[in-house]
Amino acid sequence: MTALLVSVLMWLLVASLLILRRGHAERNITYAAFTIAVSMTLNIDLVYRALDSFVGGANLVTLVADVALMVGVFFLGRGVLKASEHQPWAVRLALNRFALVAALVGAVATFAFIDRGETTTSFMRDLGAQPVAAAYSMIQFLYYGIVLTAMAVLAARQRRSSAGTQRLPPVSLLIGSIFGVVLSLIVITLDVAHVAGNLGLMASVAVAYEPVFLLAIVFLCLGFAGQPAARTLQARSRERMTRMLVEELEPIWAVATRVRPGISQNEQAGFHAGEPETLLHRQVVEIRDAMIDTRVSFDLRDGDRELVERAERHLLGSGATDAEPVDSPATTGEGKQRR
Repeated sequence: MTALLVSVLMWLLVASLLILRRGHAERNITYAAFTIAVSMTLNIDLVYRALDSFVGGANLVTLVADVALMVGVFFLGRGVLKASEHQPWAVRLALNRFALVAALVGAVATFAFIDRGETTTSFMRDLGAQPVAAAYSMIQFLYYGIVLTAMAVLAARQRRSSAGTQRLPPVSLLIGSIFGVVLSLIVITLDVAHVAGNLGLMASVAVAYEPVFLLAIVFLCLGFAGQPAARTLQARSRERMTRMLVEELEPIWAVATRVRPGISQNEQAGFHAGEPETLLHRQVVEIRDAMIDTRVSFDLRDGDRELVERAERHLLGSGATDAEPVDSPATTGEGKQRR
């Protein structure tokens, strides 16, 4: 049931990312969501039994699912890494593809020596007493723990440098990464207890496995879906503010360009008045140019001057679009695992 629920969540995340990140050049997060969704789908009992019987009934689908999950976690880490400005060398090393290759080689090599028997949907519960099976599991979850620790460090840095709604996604990522690290410690403890024959410890620790697993997935999904959603909301809010400022500056701009015509009146200048950021930028520049041009008589009341300054702060603030920045008057001419 857990695998089915997580699979649904992951496929919903894939669909959300395809919509919210449409046209976005950075696709690591989308690749991560897709490969993890595939891994979780392969862990659904009905799907697992059907596919494993098709390939010989020796639990080979376990390896395929686990490799997909490792690759997905790698892409998660790379996505967070590329979205971060400050990247400590230890974090870059943890999220390096060589770390993934080393973990994959170790997992595949140990899997080859496991006495896997017939198809089982509780692979580690049935076979985890084998030291080589425990090693297979621990290699994976040691890798997950390392990657998620690095992600937690980057998410904490993003949280400190974000503001408003932009702070929510890194907070979710931080919480999800912490739960993921705790999950890794739980699984490694289960593996050691299983090999040691300490069934009492296994039973006690296993109680935490599913809730921690679900919490890790939910918070990570919220974090990764929240990033493009927050940017979209912020962009829409910025556009509304830009249009409002354009409308409020229109009378002042009309007077400024009447006493001192600017390039917005030149049909050959390639001026795109239909773009709100570009239009607001041009309004501010031409109003400022009229204010400092001693050849014309143009002055503003205190309220109008404050409006122009507010428009400048809006254009120069974080979250600006690709519109060129406002020139200063002095420089312008025209201005998972089954258990």
